[in-house]
Amino acid sequence: MIIDARGVHYRELNERIREAVVGGARELKLTNVVGQRYIGDGLRGDVRIEIDGVAGNDLGAFMDGPTIVVNGNAQDHVANTMNDGKIVVRGDAGDVLGYGMRGGKLFIKGDVGYRIGIHMKSYLSKVPVLVIGGCARDFFGEYMAGGIIVLLGLNSNGRGLVGNYLGTGMHGGTIYLRSCPESYQLGKEVAALDLDDSDCEILSNLVEEFARDLDMDASEILNANFTKIAPVSTRPYGKLYAY
Repeated sequence: MIIDARGVHYRELNERIREAVVGGARELKLTNVVGQRYIGDGLRGDVRIEIDGVAGNDLGAFMDGPTIVVNGNAQDHVANTMNDGKIVVRGDAGDVLGYGMRGGKLFIKGDVGYRIGIHMKSYLSKVPVLVIGGCARDFFGEYMAGGIIVLLGLNSNGRGLVGNYLGTGMHGGTIYLRSCPESYQLGKEVAALDLDDSDCEILSNLVEEFARDLDMDASEILNANFTKIAPVSTRPYGKLYAY
């Protein structure tokens, strides 16, 4: 089913999407999207949405199962508190991606902005995953409580892979960087570590899936030295509240 979003207010567009899904549609293509917000929010089940254009804020927020593919860029708050499913963005994306994300996968081919992966968390068998092909800015993985983030820095053209305050307040989960950050970039709650065999297997599987979805060469991506960023405490601010 094809929905032309040209000139359509975001509320009307999302009503059309929900009506189509309730009516039994399982594959939708949205054309001429120009920043409409909240696409796919709260959707459940085996649904695939392909978006041509620029997806607006809160793409896939609270989503639980569907797949969204964006043939372009996405704005801020992608996968906000997403519970399950997959979002693939073939371009760049904005700030605060994966906020409170508790399941599913978010793949971004290009660069991202600030505060990526804040408060990501795992619960039982749910492990949220965020893989970014480009570079990121400050406060990456801030207050992260669980899940996995992979930052690849491909085609960086001399830009730094990541900004400052990396992992500030982080107390769970794992970050894999396709380089080694400078010590001044790290939050005091984390440490830069070498990968063990388990890390290598996890990283290889995720990069191979990322490469398949985005038509890239996994072996070329993996032919690099990766660094693991992990918390050194499960209660980084415990002393502030306990005496």
